[in-house]
Amino acid sequence: MSKLLSVKLSDGYLMPALGLGTSASNKVAKSTIKEAVQRAIDVGYRHIDSAFLYQNEEEIGSAIRKKIADGTVKRDDIFYTSKLWSTFCRPELVQVGLERSLKSLQLSYVDLYLIHFPVPLKPGEEIFPKDSQGKLIFDAVNLCSTWEAMEKCKDAGLAKSIGVSNFNRRQLEMILNMPGLKHRPVCNQVECHPYLNQSKLLEFCKARDIVMVAYAALGSNTDKEWVNKNNPVLLEDPVLNNIAQKHRRTPAQVALRYQLQRGLLVLAKSFNEKRMQENFQVFDFQLTPEDMQTLDGLNRNIRYFEDSEFSPHPNYPFSDEE
Repeated sequence: MSKLLSVKLSDGYLMPALGLGTSASNKVAKSTIKEAVQRAIDVGYRHIDSAFLYQNEEEIGSAIRKKIADGTVKRDDIFYTSKLWSTFCRPELVQVGLERSLKSLQLSYVDLYLIHFPVPLKPGEEIFPKDSQGKLIFDAVNLCSTWEAMEKCKDAGLAKSIGVSNFNRRQLEMILNMPGLKHRPVCNQVECHPYLNQSKLLEFCKARDIVMVAYAALGSNTDKEWVNKNNPVLLEDPVLNNIAQKHRRTPAQVALRYQLQRGLLVLAKSFNEKRMQENFQVFDFQLTPEDMQTLDGLNRNIRYFEDSEFSPHPNYPFSDEE
């Protein structure tokens, strides 16, 4: 079995370099996600990524607790990431949002808690609050005050580390330059793959000791409601496939390895046991500098994740290269 490597975050905690992504289409049964997380832990995954938005934390918590109960892992072996949803961005709601996730998980802390999007939405039970015209209702919240509440969650031991997701350089600078900043964001989780390689944002994050975590690293499944159906399929790309054949690897393994060699941490989303195992085998081969340069050349600024509903908000577009 490949040895799972970890990266030290700026606050001293270790984060496994490869994680299991768990966002899924509404068509995927919750029981499937629970079984997938159990299988992933059996395969060797120790980093599980989810969010309040995905509405699957109850099943994931159950899977983690089952693998702890049967002796496969201890709680300390698992690195679990959750995310603050946009309807909880008011400072007084941040801990409420985290505690809702912890209650679903039946865990006492998360290893990493991220602000999911730099766009506060109207508080309430609706995940996507909309007006009578069907447009999203935004909330006027200063994200610096949201971050201060995130810092309090870390200080209270409810989250070991804190970070952000879908932030661009300007939004990261706003947090980093906050007066009285106590805890820096340890990471920025963004869409990143050979068609959207985020090289400028990666350079910015590295210079500030912020780990970049890639989601949609294999492109994305068009079954998901929020994915652009017209984009080319990354894993069918002939250049990617030629490099995979040369190394006798799958295109997915090459796409994951590409990110690891660039210094990113990476999430692989598959609930299929065979592909889960294949995706895990990325620590025992090396892409050449020529391979890396060729893969860099695939960048087309193609995004799989459509977030155009957020476009009226001044923080849109997210994780752009500015």
